[in-house]
Amino acid sequence: MERLQISFFGPVNSGKSTLVNEICGQEVSLVSDVPGTTTDPVRKRVELPHGIGPAVLVDTAGLDDGSLLGPQRRRMTQGVIDSTDIAVVLGDGEAVDSLIETLRLSSIPIVRYHKGESVDSLLVRIASSLPRCGERFLTGDLVKAGQRVILVMPQDSEAPKGRLILPQVQVIRELLDRGCIPVCCTPETLAETLSIKASLVITDSQVFKEVDRTVPKDIPLTSFSILLAGAKGDLKVFVEGSQAIENLRDGDRVLIAEACTHVPDTEDIGRVKIPALLRKRAAVHVDICAGNDFPEDLSPYSLIIHCGGCVASSTLLRSRTGKALHQGVPITNYGIAIARLQGILGRVSLP
Repeated sequence: MERLQISFFGPVNSGKSTLVNEICGQEVSLVSDVPGTTTDPVRKRVELPHGIGPAVLVDTAGLDDGSLLGPQRRRMTQGVIDSTDIAVVLGDGEAVDSLIETLRLSSIPIVRYHKGESVDSLLVRIASSLPRCGERFLTGDLVKAGQRVILVMPQDSEAPKGRLILPQVQVIRELLDRGCIPVCCTPETLAETLSIKASLVITDSQVFKEVDRTVPKDIPLTSFSILLAGAKGDLKVFVEGSQAIENLRDGDRVLIAEACTHVPDTEDIGRVKIPALLRKRAAVHVDICAGNDFPEDLSPYSLIIHCGGCVASSTLLRSRTGKALHQGVPITNYGIAIARLQGILGRVSLP
């Protein structure tokens, strides 16, 4: 389940950290009379009442921090906005007015905290500001109860030791919840696994072409990354954006954007495999950004290829997609890009 991000903004010493601690019932953020006590954003996962459910609270640095590190702290605070679902704003002043205007332009619901207001009252108002949307399945309309679904999951050096990656876990759980029968295998055991009557094959994008060669054409095929793109992002925009791959020329710059931060592996899909596929088309320059380091100026790029976003919120992916479209830069995601690069996009089933 995707966690709601509730971010707390305000001037230095406006009570953000105290409020976050009070909501959590424990000391999450250090509280002090010294201005600028909170530096980097502090995050805390919680379960909240009044129908809010699982959430992550983000305590940010003061908007009017006048210290030497103030500009860097304000930049970190601005970076939080892209993934914010609900903004709780404390205090007043020019910096707060500027923030509110930014939040409104980003269509982020704003809840103003009233000094002395109880936590329960604040949470009730947060609950009433929640965006209302229907449940979105990762697998969309690709499956029905009772169907067998084969999941192809490479267990190479890029796979985390002793566990499955988050998209695989999420899809397995959803299939179980929807009354399907998930059957897991590796690329090496796929041919044998296909002896069962499967209604759909979901694969890791990095082995798309290999799996396509093995799976009969009458069995629909898709990938974990494409399912995430459909549930969290704008699949139509990603498919249209992938057309830019056909127009890449020597010297063009491509941005590979990762929502998380991880230590890259020699078989890393974003830093090794996708750049290698791109360079079979043209001698492009590939830049990598990870975590919150998504550039504000995207104009140097001919294409942005975003990761599946397994740890990112739909709010973050929509924000980044919006920035790309606003600046006229095509954007796609790993699964769609790999399918087009390997000439099998027309074969892929979209949720």
